[in-house]
Amino acid sequence: MTITDTIPDAFPRSPAPSARAETRLTAAQRVLAVLEVFDHEHLLLTLSEISRRAGLSLSTTHRLVGELREWGALERADDGRYAIGMRVLELGALEPQGLRLRNVALPFLGDLHAAVAADVTLSVRDGTDVVYVEFLRSRHGAPVLTRLGGRWPLHATATGQVLLATARPELQERVLTGPLKRFTSKTVVDTAELRRTLAEVRRVGYAVVDESITAGAVAVAVPVRGPADRIVASVGVTIRRGSCPPESALPALATTARAISRGLGAPSATGRAQV
Repeated sequence: MTITDTIPDAFPRSPAPSARAETRLTAAQRVLAVLEVFDHEHLLLTLSEISRRAGLSLSTTHRLVGELREWGALERADDGRYAIGMRVLELGALEPQGLRLRNVALPFLGDLHAAVAADVTLSVRDGTDVVYVEFLRSRHGAPVLTRLGGRWPLHATATGQVLLATARPELQERVLTGPLKRFTSKTVVDTAELRRTLAEVRRVGYAVVDESITAGAVAVAVPVRGPADRIVASVGVTIRRGSCPPESALPALATTARAISRGLGAPSATGRAQV
């Protein structure tokens, strides 16, 4: 499964450029600049906030936001702020490889959700981020900020650490030598510690993350394999801290990951010799 190598915008946008700088952007670049200002920390934005974060003039932003809203890519809340519209979600759901992954995985994720009574996520890598392509919330789950389509830095989540630990070396070095964002006092932001963590994930075949993003939440994740046994996704559960040992979820997680991998044609999950 090929995941696009998009680098997230991890820092605040610079002030709006001069009129000359803005004219150097193509029409498509201006539209994309408006859409990419939304992320898990900026779900609702005012027109002026969109303008500032996109680096576009207020008049240009007003025109583009109006067109995007009319098409359905943006929606306007009652308080006047804007959010990503359903049309974008509908288009994203049509991505062929991701669609196949979700279609294969969903029945097994439902079984896992019922077995562990916890939040369940299916994640893929997008550049240096992990993106949740499926998310099943539990009434008994931990208080987490997770949502369908949400993204976080790879180093900060259990599913992300699984995908980072098995990524190509150059991608690992890009993350390890770049800024590691801290979300709580337990987020791994030391390069040497993260190297040790990733080595341990590779050794044991799973990742456990304790209160890395949200206090009171512990996440456990294992890899999902596709053709040629290449790791294409990760499935994880998030439980309330202290409710049970995190490793107690591993048998159900491993069974789910193997079933999904078998559906995707992974040789190790189907009994065929590895290609």
